[in-house]
Amino acid sequence: MALRQMRLEDDEILRKKAKPVTEIDDKIRTLLDDMRETMYDAEGVGLAAPQVGVLRRVVVIDMGEENGGVIELINPEFIKTEGSQINKEACLSIPDESAYVERPEFVLVRALDRDGNMCEYEADGNLAIAFCHEMDHLDGILYKDKALEDYEDEDEE
Repeated sequence: MALRQMRLEDDEILRKKAKPVTEIDDKIRTLLDDMRETMYDAEGVGLAAPQVGVLRRVVVIDMGEENGGVIELINPEFIKTEGSQINKEACLSIPDESAYVERPEFVLVRALDRDGNMCEYEADGNLAIAFCHEMDHLDGILYKDKALEDYEDEDEE
């Protein structure tokens, strides 16, 4: 495994739509491994391939064992979303910034795993946010694009 260079907000690759993976081979599995190591090194909980300069629909998420441990998504798609929640988000590609974003409370996501098996993941709360945040990266969308400009958290006052 190797660390990959994190692309930052002004890098145009973050605004491009990632292409579907057509073949899961050793190159894609190496990408998944490298993304996981890069995410851990940056102390993040999720990373999308465009964030390391690769325009492929690949995501890794790890929000701890209580949330299923490492989740690897190839060509993910939303099957269902429900509800609404507002939380503060940050991003490894936009250091030292955060903003409030409205996301679904629940998501059902379908994706391939590293072996090409179709998997479905149900998530709510923070894990649902992570799915939405990382999958937005695959479409060239940053959380700041969805930031609630005038939102103030009553607990922070």
